[in-house]
Amino acid sequence: MVLVYFLYLPDEGPPPPDFEFDEAKSVANRKNPPVTTEELDRLFDDGEDIDQHLDWSKARRPGHEPRRVNVDFPTWMVQALDHEAKRMGVTRQSVIKVWIAERLEAVERG
Repeated sequence: MVLVYFLYLPDEGPPPPDFEFDEAKSVANRKNPPVTTEELDRLFDDGEDIDQHLDWSKARRPGHEPRRVNVDFPTWMVQALDHEAKRMGVTRQSVIKVWIAERLEAVERG
């Protein structure tokens, strides 16, 4: 699985509509001077640590935002899910999410 993070860097044009600027956490207010996108690319490509130039509080994983859904299960299924969750030491919701993710990955693989 590949994790993709999108970061807003001030020199990349206007921020997205949902972007909230926090002066206290601004990259420009850190000890290190701000870098251009090209400089950041070069540092990354050279294998250097770029964490000091990033504001990880603004990182997000597109498509992974939680959405609430309601699903009705028969009693026997809830009991079976609860039994498995207790056996695994996790919540019912965790069991459901893991099993659905595993099934979806299997379907994608064909």
